[in-house]
Amino acid sequence: MEGKLEKKIVEVNGFPHIPLYSEEFTEAEMLLRARKFYSALSARRSVRHFSARPVAKEIIEQLILSAGTAPSGAHKQPWKFCAISSEEIKRDIRIAAEEEEQANYSIRMSEQWLKDLAPLGTDTNKEFLEIAPWIIVVFKEAYEIGSKDEKLTNYYVNESVGIACGMLISAIHNAGLVTLTHTPSPMNFLSKILKRPKNERPYLLLPIGYAAKNALVPDIERKTLSQITEFYE
Repeated sequence: MEGKLEKKIVEVNGFPHIPLYSEEFTEAEMLLRARKFYSALSARRSVRHFSARPVAKEIIEQLILSAGTAPSGAHKQPWKFCAISSEEIKRDIRIAAEEEEQANYSIRMSEQWLKDLAPLGTDTNKEFLEIAPWIIVVFKEAYEIGSKDEKLTNYYVNESVGIACGMLISAIHNAGLVTLTHTPSPMNFLSKILKRPKNERPYLLLPIGYAAKNALVPDIERKTLSQITEFYE
């Protein structure tokens, strides 16, 4: 077809491969791009005060597609993104999450844990689960289910899904929206509410939307390069 690039397929060990498309930059351009990307990401904050302002479904779809480009063990892509805008389901999730958080704050968490959380202003109230226009619950596929209902192995599941979540968070920030990594442990109630299959385990919950006009975030600092890096030259 005119105007359409032909995909060149090459066999390697009997499997199809295609040439890598990679745009190359000068060292100065790479440094500039790296600095701009860091500058953009350094402005990211976890937000607990959301606006109810709607976010188009198409935007959420594109964010999930970005997350789905993550590398994974043997390219098994062991993730499932459940995007929720239903007010009823969000309410059910909030009720169940707050029940678990009540137990966490009153029984499960140590005094040191509560002390470490204090500067962040967290508590058992999770109203953002209802206010945010979207929630994405990320499930990891502990194993794959074959056509005959047999278990098939997935590899490096936690690592793969963790990378995908990081890319999703970056995509959310890049789009001009905000989010919060929420892990109301244990999270088995999410499987029940969303009626997920037996091979999936809840991994992370992300409310997504615009920040409320009066939103505040903790005045905290990130570790410096020297604190997080060791160079071996």
